[in-house]
Amino acid sequence: MTAHRTRAREMALQMLFQQDLNPDVPADTVRELIVERLRDETLARFAWSLFGGVMESRAALDAKIEAIAANWSLKRMAPTDRNVLRLGAFELLYTDTPPRVVIDEALELAKRYGTAQSSQFVNGILDRLIPGGGKKPEEPAAGERIEGRE
Repeated sequence: MTAHRTRAREMALQMLFQQDLNPDVPADTVRELIVERLRDETLARFAWSLFGGVMESRAALDAKIEAIAANWSLKRMAPTDRNVLRLGAFELLYTDTPPRVVIDEALELAKRYGTAQSSQFVNGILDRLIPGGGKKPEEPAAGERIEGRE
């Protein structure tokens, strides 16, 4: 099922990208494309829920992403990167998908559709959006010195 959900996320990303560059495309057309391309009702529903959720929450998602992406406005980001971030941020903040799964899926999408630097960029932002503070810093091994700590 995981590979199938990956395909649904990929489809949601493609539709978000299309909507980003062509905002006049009607939602009904997007839904029809999702159903036609996925040919599986469960996956189409999942992809549509991701697409629709991002579109409904887009202003809030964009604000959260821009607050974390120091010195980067969404307009300056590559369209692929900003839509991978929107999709990942939506799943992190509004679904019960485990954060590690969301980030792994987003990184794969960034690698597949973005530039050589996209996955690092996406990872850095999504890690900081994980509810509850994200990753905890690892404690140093006994006797190991970390800069800034005495």
